[in-house]
Amino acid sequence: MKLIIGSKNPTKIRACEAVFTDYTVRGMEVSSGVSPQPRTDEETRQGAINRALQSLNMKEADVGVGLEGGVMLVDDCLYVTNWGALAVSTDLIYTAAGARIALPNEFLPELEEGKELGDIMEVYAERENVRSNEGAIGIFTNNLIDRGMMFTHITQALRGQLEYWSKS
Repeated sequence: MKLIIGSKNPTKIRACEAVFTDYTVRGMEVSSGVSPQPRTDEETRQGAINRALQSLNMKEADVGVGLEGGVMLVDDCLYVTNWGALAVSTDLIYTAAGARIALPNEFLPELEEGKELGDIMEVYAERENVRSNEGAIGIFTNNLIDRGMMFTHITQALRGQLEYWSKS
């Protein structure tokens, strides 16, 4: 079986490889169909679904996966949010969300200007390529939870749903 993950981000690819060990996993760049920095839970989820469906449309894919990161406001507090989607057909899509933690509200003006969280984090944390490594969640949890762990958890929830509903 072949799984296409709609991203070339190594953190997202590794998450799929860790969970789908019996699949051939390949990352392909696809459009999320949402803004570069999703700013609501709904937009982030839709980006994951769009990536999963585009990945499934690759002729060699048996399963398409999309993993999308975003931010959201809850009661005037900024949070990181992450969603995953797994598509086995255009009308059979499983979704799951990951851990959410508060971000500094000082990020809000830059996000409203259109900057992406990954770029903001590089300046804030004074390190490069945060989005392909520990992510904002890793920085703000002192690496007790990093982006790879979070995306692996989401991918486990996706595979678990696929297996459960395939039994019926």
